[in-house]
Amino acid sequence: MFEKVLIANRGEIALRIHRACREMGIKTVAVHSTADESAMHVRLADESVCIGPPAARDSYLNIPAILSAAHITGADAIHPGLGFLAENAPFAEMVEEHGITFIGPTPEHIRLMGDKVAAKRAAIELGIPVVPGSDGTVETVEAAIEAGRQVGYPMLVKAAGGGGGKGMRVARDEAELKEAVPAAQNEAKAFFNNGEVYLERYLDRPRHIEMQILADGQGGVIHLGERDCSLQRSHQKILEETPSPGLNATQRAKISKIATDAMRKLGYKSAGTIEFLFQDGEFFFIEMNTRIQVEHPISEMISGVDLVREQIRIASGAPLGYRQEDIELSGHAIECRINAEHPETFRPSPGKVTSYLAPGGLGVRTDSALYQNYVVPPHYDSLVSKLIVHGRTRNEALMRMRRALEEYVISGIDTTIPLHQKLLGSPDFLNGDYDIHWLERFMGLKT
Repeated sequence: MFEKVLIANRGEIALRIHRACREMGIKTVAVHSTADESAMHVRLADESVCIGPPAARDSYLNIPAILSAAHITGADAIHPGLGFLAENAPFAEMVEEHGITFIGPTPEHIRLMGDKVAAKRAAIELGIPVVPGSDGTVETVEAAIEAGRQVGYPMLVKAAGGGGGKGMRVARDEAELKEAVPAAQNEAKAFFNNGEVYLERYLDRPRHIEMQILADGQGGVIHLGERDCSLQRSHQKILEETPSPGLNATQRAKISKIATDAMRKLGYKSAGTIEFLFQDGEFFFIEMNTRIQVEHPISEMISGVDLVREQIRIASGAPLGYRQEDIELSGHAIECRINAEHPETFRPSPGKVTSYLAPGGLGVRTDSALYQNYVVPPHYDSLVSKLIVHGRTRNEALMRMRRALEEYVISGIDTTIPLHQKLLGSPDFLNGDYDIHWLERFMGLKT
């Protein structure tokens, strides 16, 4: 087992990794920008190293600085967390080349699944159903028009090398496609330095269903059930729950088998999430995330499995600590993402947290690096907390989340807590009757 792990991330996920290491008796090294010198994970880690100024490109994306910090502190492994360098295959390769263990999948699998077109081809070979679309990337408007005639409209133009809604446009006819392709290419180039795009059939009312996988690269593969991540704004997840209120037992068993069989065939290692669109009883692969997910806590709540601990064990060479028959998925869990944003305009709201009180009680978990007088910096993602609840039933979890949101105090900055309170009062959500476009219709952002 590792003696010292460097955490190449920040915020709540860095604190989450620190906690897992501490429970395993592993020392931690926190790297941080000058903007994060007072961050909670920096204060709690055994050692800390400043790796640059606030801009992510000069700190959390600064590979030489991170590797230097690992050598200086004698870290024998690096956990990348999520975002930043978590799905950067060259970084994973460099970590291993420097004699340090990368806590995550192999660089080959990161590279394969990071290219959305290659990932789709791999999914087909692995027996995973995919959304009908173009055969590879489309370089010109003319090629896109030809693909559109074969696949049909509406069509979704998607960046081949990115995610998070960037480099993505909907085209409902040929005229819109002519504008959507160059717009998506330009945005993809700006955000991912890769202007390649491809086309997929646009589904009008799908749910976003993802399967949480753990695999040890030695033939051991398990799933921890599905998560419903359909509540989204601008392709950004807002709230997740498990199990999905939109699946029945037969559908759940089907997609679980497809996912685990595919990862066993691939020889995958570490935690991973296979994401699908689900409509009219059919699943369609959209991508695979080769990292821990923001929403991983709800899978932990219903399974009792510590996903970060298992990532670390697997990276050390240990076989998976569970068989599928050992996993008992129990109850219902919900996660609300709390962002430092205005709850209606979504304008970022960095600044000092003048008072802070996290909710508690049976079945309530708060993953956050906030504390009183902490200053939320303006340089990074606005996610500042994840409020997670677990109940014996969905209704119990809903009631518990409503109570927990009422208790949560974060003063000095705007947060999206009022938005979540509004969502939990919606009859559609309470009935589980929603899809990936529902939230924007609910908020009047889309008809």
